[in-house]
Formats: sequence, C-alpha cells, structure tokens
Amino acid sequence: MPAGSRHLEQKLGDIAGAEDLVDGGEPGSALFGAEVGSEDTAVDAFASQELASSARSKETSSIISMIQSEGDQYCRMLVLIVVSLVFFFFFFFYYYYYCGHEQHHGNIKNQHVPPGSLGFPVIGESWSFVQALREERGSEWIQKRVAMHGNIFKTSLMGCPTVIVTGRLSNKFVFSADDETLSLKQPPAVVMLAGKYSIFELTGPRYKLVKSVVLRFLKPEALQEYIGPMDSLVKNSLEHILTMKVKDSSTIHIVPFMKRLTFNLTCSLLFGLHDEPTNEALFEDFSDLFKGLWSVPLNLPGTAFRRALRARSRIVRRVVLIMKSRREKISEGLLSAKSDMLSGLLAVEEESTDHSSTLSDEEIIDTFVTMMVASHDTTAILLTLLVWKLARDPEIYQKVAQEQTAIIKERHEKSNGELTWSEIQKMKYTWRVAQEIMRMIPPVFGNFRKAMKDINFGGYNIPKGWQVFWEASQTHMNNEIFNNATVFDPCRFENSSTSIPTFTYIPFGAGLRMCSGNEFARVEALTVMHHMVKNFEWSQLIPNEPITRNPMPYPSKGLPIKLKVKET
Repeated sequence: MPAGSRHLEQKLGDIAGAEDLVDGGEPGSALFGAEVGSEDTAVDAFASQELASSARSKETSSIISMIQSEGDQYCRMLVLIVVSLVFFFFFFFYYYYYCGHEQHHGNIKNQHVPPGSLGFPVIGESWSFVQALREERGSEWIQKRVAMHGNIFKTSLMGCPTVIVTGRLSNKFVFSADDETLSLKQPPAVVMLAGKYSIFELTGPRYKLVKSVVLRFLKPEALQEYIGPMDSLVKNSLEHILTMKVKDSSTIHIVPFMKRLTFNLTCSLLFGLHDEPTNEALFEDFSDLFKGLWSVPLNLPGTAFRRALRARSRIVRRVVLIMKSRREKISEGLLSAKSDMLSGLLAVEEESTDHSSTLSDEEIIDTFVTMMVASHDTTAILLTLLVWKLARDPEIYQKVAQEQTAIIKERHEKSNGELTWSEIQKMKYTWRVAQEIMRMIPPVFGNFRKAMKDINFGGYNIPKGWQVFWEASQTHMNNEIFNNATVFDPCRFENSSTSIPTFTYIPFGAGLRMCSGNEFARVEALTVMHHMVKNFEWSQLIPNEPITRNPMPYPSKGLPIKLKVKET
C-alpha cells in the first residue's frame, strides 16, 4: 500500500477511535462508573468526562483539518499531473502531426546529416532562438553555431528538426530550388491564419495562376498609375499633423501611424476598398491576426492565437460580402477586372472555361489575406526604420532633404504640384538609405522551406520532411561582401548591380520566390518619405530605444518622436 494511503488510513482510524471514546461505548469508562457511585463522585466523573469529550472533539477537529489539508495537497498534485499530461500529449501530437513520424524518428545516425544539436525533445532550441530574435540577437545566435559547426548545421525549431544554411552558396541553393525539392514552409500558425491556399503555400500551376494575377497590379505600368492616388492619400494622412500648428511639441508614435497609413494605401490602391468604416474594421482585425502569426497554435482563451483565429473569421465574413458585391458589379459591367487585384482574382473564373484556370472562393480569400499581410507590414517597418535612422543621423537627414528639395524646386518651376513617376526615379540617395537600412536590419530575418525529398547539399544529407531555414544577415553583414559591414554607408549601393554579388543582398528574397511587391514597396516608401521630409523635422523622444523582433523588427516603444512643422 502506498505511504500516502497508509497515512490516510491511520488518520481515519484515529478519528474512529476518538468517536468511540466520545460516545462512551468503552466498558469501564468514567461515565459507566458514575451510575454505581455516589452523587459527588458522579458529578466529578461527569465533569471529567465533559472535559475529556471537549479535548477529544478538538483533537478530532484537528485531525479532520489535517486530512482536509492533505487532501487539498493531493488534489493540487493530481491537477498538476493532469495539466502536465495534457501539455505533454499536445506537444507529442504537434510533434508528429506537423513534422511527420518518419522524419523525426528515423535512424538519422545512419545518415550523414549536418552537425549540431536538436536540443530538448520536441521544443528543440526554439525558446532560445525566439528570445534571441526578440532581443535582435538572431544573427548572433546563428553565428555562434556557425563558429562551432560551420555554415550548415542542424537544430530543432518550432517542433521540427531544421537545417540552417548560411552564406552565398546556401542562399543560391535555397532560392534556386524548385517546389519539388524545397517547398515554401511556414510555421503552423501562419498556415492556419493566412490560409492553406495562401500564396505562401501554393505550388505548381496554382501558384503560377495566382501570381500571374497579382503581378498584373504590381508591374511598372500599374505602379505608374498609383502615383497620383498614392500622393493624395499620403498628403491627406499627414494633413491632421500639419493643421495642428503646434510647431514645438507635436508628438506622434511612428509605428502605429505607419502601420495604419500603409494599410490604408494597400486597401485603396491594390484592392479598391475605399469605405472608411470597413477599412478601419479590417485594420483592427488584421492587427490581431498579425500578432498571432508566429505564436504557438494553442486555441485556448486568452492566447494571441485564439484572438487571431477569431479575427480571421471576422475578416472572412467581411471579404465574402465584398466579393458578392464585386461579382454583381463585374457581371453588370459596372466594374472592370483591371480595376484592382480583388476584382482581377474574381474575374479569373468569369474569363475561363477551364476549371483548372479558375480560383475558388477559398483561394481568393486566402490570397487577399496574404497580400494584405505581406504588402503593408513590411513597408511599415521600412518607413519606421527610415524615420528612426534620420532622427539619429542628422547628416543622412540633410542629404535626403537636399535631394527632396531639389525635386520640389524643379516641380515648382514646371508648375506641377503632383508627384510623378519620373520624380520617384530621381530619389536615388533616399532609396540607397532604405537599402542600407534593409541590409543592416532586414525586415524578414529569414524563412523556412521544407525538404520534399532527401537532398544532398554541401556534403550533407537533408532528410525528407526536415525544415531548411535561410537567414539574411550572414551575407548582409559579411565584411568580404560588404566592406566595413557594420558601418552605415548608403553609397555602397551606388553601383549595386555590378558591385554586389548575386544571392548576397536578399531583403526581398531572390529567385523563383522573390517578393512580387518589392517595387510597390519602393514607390510607397519613397512617396511617404518625400512628404515627411518636405514638411517636417523630427527628433526621438527615447534616444536609446531598442529594436525588437516579434517577428518583424520594430522600436520597442513604438518610436515616439517630436515633430516640428517646417516653415513654408
């Protein structure tokens, strides 16, 4: 019998004995003797018995309290065991379901896999990796392992064994591989929130079909048409700051401002969404969705993932209504498929009689969600870091201001008040500053792929089903590629097409999966910075505000700045 059970049995026995004594059932007790003795003796005996009964009652209560206390401890222990088992089985399920039994438990000792450590069971080295990212030490975390194991090493991230590859040859390997070799792999939360038909997950003909529609609205001809509307939207967004007329104490948090601005630009220009209440509701929902993208996919009350799932449900309901309205307008000839990206995606099914060349509602919705996430947040990061850098470096600010002033002066001489495509092309130094920022603080630290078959690379075997992770800063911060890599020098991009080797500067990726919206991001960033520098000077309110990644790099306090409106 377990010790705990024997202890409980003993306590229960003590209680039983105490109750017998209180009842007076034992022969020869004082109360029994009082019945045959004198009255005084009986009274004394009765008093003694009452005192004994009181003492025994107290002892009984004490014993009962002890048992209740121990029972509470056993209950708490039982609850702890149950909770531990639930989490164990969750991670066990997560480990097998997302990563595959064979890949995790195959005999890797018989394969020449890269050196390294898989860390703890299931969680691997995920905690230390994510913590390093949040402290903007991700590159340091990887470099430490490169020093021990070389440019190709194994670890375990997000529940799966992972091969991290670094360096130019590794970048070329990842970005040149087709989908049958390395498939784009996102963490489980991204798949569930962006959708299984998102452009991140599509491969083969379906990917090519969606990308062909997306590219129609991101090619140079389309971008030129966006300049006028984009210019007006940016000026309107800055108008409330200009009208405050408080020239020495205007304060604004740049991170939320840029997120909202770029979101509205994406809604209006790419998707033709001009209804302010609808856009505001979508912005709030996408904010919740984005916070859950790289979270642990636990659908429990209070978690970021649960809030993100609910936000996605609300987004889907809104998009379904928008799609219904768009379909009606397209069928009635009131709206062209060339009007915006959403209409273009809907029109694919109208234009094609081939089922393989049409898009389902799920594919359209997931493409919408993916493009909204991809097109506005990365640009918001770039704009935030541009404002951050110009506040910290007056010399860089002055050079950018000189370039923008020259463009404005030339525009006034032509009596044309609107920003033009040709003026965007003249903002060479401003864009070089942006390029250098993305070199030193890439918006996307790295990304996952999945080995679709056993792969041999760099003398090592990468088993089918394992993750492959590429990372940008190992080439971005390499002194052999970028001279004095830790020095901020926009001039290194003056002749970037010839001076920078391919597959070494990869803020937008490279190869087959290069970001389709990189030119849209460039035009958007230059337009916003043109008006910021034209109208304002600014300074940081928190000079040493650190950059943190979760998963994108942002100033940790939202970058509050003091704005001063320039004299016109």
